[in-house]
Amino acid sequence: MSKHIEYDTRAFVKFWLIPLIIAAVLFFVYKALTGLVIIGISIFLALALKPLVRKVNGFFNKYFGKDKKHQTISAIFAYLIVVIVIGAIIAIVGPVVVNETAKFVQNFPETFEKTFGGWEGINNFGKTIGIENLHEEIMSALNSLSNSMLGVLGNNLVASVSGVADVIMKVVLVLVLTLLLLLEGPEMVDTLWRSLSAGEEDKKPVRVAKNVLKKMADVVSTYVSRQVIVAMIDGLASGLIVFVISLFLNISTSLAIPMGMTTMIFYLIPMFGQFIGGTLVTLILLFSNPIAALIFAVVYIIYAQVENNLISPKIQGDALNLRPILILSAITIGMYMFGLLGAIIAIPIAGCIKVLIDEYPNIKSARA
Repeated sequence: MSKHIEYDTRAFVKFWLIPLIIAAVLFFVYKALTGLVIIGISIFLALALKPLVRKVNGFFNKYFGKDKKHQTISAIFAYLIVVIVIGAIIAIVGPVVVNETAKFVQNFPETFEKTFGGWEGINNFGKTIGIENLHEEIMSALNSLSNSMLGVLGNNLVASVSGVADVIMKVVLVLVLTLLLLLEGPEMVDTLWRSLSAGEEDKKPVRVAKNVLKKMADVVSTYVSRQVIVAMIDGLASGLIVFVISLFLNISTSLAIPMGMTTMIFYLIPMFGQFIGGTLVTLILLFSNPIAALIFAVVYIIYAQVENNLISPKIQGDALNLRPILILSAITIGMYMFGLLGAIIAIPIAGCIKVLIDEYPNIKSARA
């Protein structure tokens, strides 16, 4: 009788307790999703900075002797390098985009007259396609669009200010957490492994787990570091293209560096970033000189084919060893789940999943 009661009690606990625990975990994840995403981004950035920290640490050890303090100094130094570089890019590219847009607006009447023959030329074109007064139709559409935009801006002004403040707060949190993970993360991980392996006769599960997580961390750091190298090459190439064009056409040579930085930053977005960066530079050049924009677009497209088929595969190599269909699928899922951020981190996450699949036999044997 007692065995029957004990069995019923266990069955009752398994039937109710496990679903309640799962529900509680899901509720926690739902309520803390934003915080978990911020922590996840910080971990991703800390892993991405790992190769740079390693190189800076090697430099300090080579010229100043080996010292445990160098690890902390290297982490801070690498972090500051990245923050300063990103800040410099924003400071350089931002004013250029604003100035070129202002120049375009200022010169628009003259450009419009030369290119289309003014409103008279627009109306003549409209008559050829069956529209009697194309000028009036365009102005009516622009007025309607501007009124709609003003209404949307007016309704969402307070929400926009609140949204900007929220974004700034999240960015600050990510920056602070990333720095703390760089400084304290390695020691925390070492402490965790020592605690898990203490007092165990068979430490195989811990060794397997440590090996798997190390491979996953290497996937993230290797992918990001090589992606940055290719992005720098892409930025250098696009900047050089703009510089050469400026020698023959009426555009400022000072556009070369900002345009190179623009394509470099956007290249970090997998698969679509190169197209976005090239299109943006083409539009900015269009403000100054349509012919220069056309030449850049053609030359950059040709270079992109060389880069995608020769340069990028050579540098990326078999770092992730993922098929194109899996990469595109990962980016699609990541983009629809977390937007632009999801597209950026999708490939490393897919690489980590592949590590788990490849290491599954070892994981299974460790659990046996």
